[in-house]
Amino acid sequence: MISKRIKGIAGSKTLEINALAQSMKQKGIDVVNLTAGEPDFPTPEPIVQAAIEALKAGFTKYTDSSGIPQLREKIADYVSKKHNVRCSPEQVIVTNGGKQAIFNCLAALVEEGDDVLIIDPCWVSYEPMVRMLGGNAAHVKTSFESNFIPSVEQIERAITPRTKVIVLNSPNNPTGVVYDAQLLRKIHALAIEKNIFIVSDEVYDCLVYDNDYASMYAIAGGENVALVNAFSKSHSMTGWRVGYLVAPIEIAKAAAKVQAHTTSNVNTIAQYAALKAFEVDTSYMFKKFKQRRDLVCKLLEESGFSFVRPSGAFYVLVNVSEFDDNDVNFCTQLLQEAHVALVPGSAFNAPGFARLSFATSEENLIKGIERMRKFVRR
Repeated sequence: MISKRIKGIAGSKTLEINALAQSMKQKGIDVVNLTAGEPDFPTPEPIVQAAIEALKAGFTKYTDSSGIPQLREKIADYVSKKHNVRCSPEQVIVTNGGKQAIFNCLAALVEEGDDVLIIDPCWVSYEPMVRMLGGNAAHVKTSFESNFIPSVEQIERAITPRTKVIVLNSPNNPTGVVYDAQLLRKIHALAIEKNIFIVSDEVYDCLVYDNDYASMYAIAGGENVALVNAFSKSHSMTGWRVGYLVAPIEIAKAAAKVQAHTTSNVNTIAQYAALKAFEVDTSYMFKKFKQRRDLVCKLLEESGFSFVRPSGAFYVLVNVSEFDDNDVNFCTQLLQEAHVALVPGSAFNAPGFARLSFATSEENLIKGIERMRKFVRR
């Protein structure tokens, strides 16, 4: 009964590890969970209050499937000013998180048999989305030795006559790597030359700790590029499910069709809450994440782990290959014996590594890494 296309898509390793960690916690075991892909801060109070006010005002009905006009206008204005690229509300689709923005855009572009280039290590959902749409996921492998940064030559070698889209994610999940402006310019020039569209996932652009952030959308001037972003990481609104796609008009209209025939509008109350988010200062979250990044790198270094120092996001990809040649086995044993939960790197096409999230308290990070140190030493 189940379609071959869906049968061929693997389950989430992140969810598997999380389920095991939660099961252990329910039994009273003190598990340090370092898997979380979301800020541990509460959503800022003004945003919560805006949602309550929207409820009281009766904003509980359907909206335009692409989002309330006020929010689309605010996003367009924000993107225009931030990236110095003129953006109109017609180019904006408010989506159920950044994930739906990516899917809608790919659905608007990918034909049966098209190739979509993905840079490894990569976020777990890119390939399943491509495959659900009948496309082929073509992977560009980066290495620990190159700090997980691709070269434009690697990307060019992976291009075929069927290549339609390149998906970029900077700052990157799971590595925390941030691509510099020079590399992005080269990739954009190559994409223009080969007539390949770029989907730029920039949901972690609010968390860049070293140097200035280079946005592919800004560098491209919005040409041949779709921007994906969300309020999830920037305003600790993961459960509110509000993201957005900014794309050239033709692609935005096509993506809007996908949304109109699948989910329709994002939760109406959440849209009004997101509207308020533009007035809220979240710099305190950034400062805390940067402190945690520095702490984690110091602790991992002192404990003898090798890793690439993240310049953005809130993850570190730790090299575990010297302790076990199977990262899934390493993470399972670490959880069962030392009660620390990490995500196996294989989930991100990075076998031999494990992703550690520092979106948790310093107390948890200190305790978790100390347990990791003792685990590998024994």
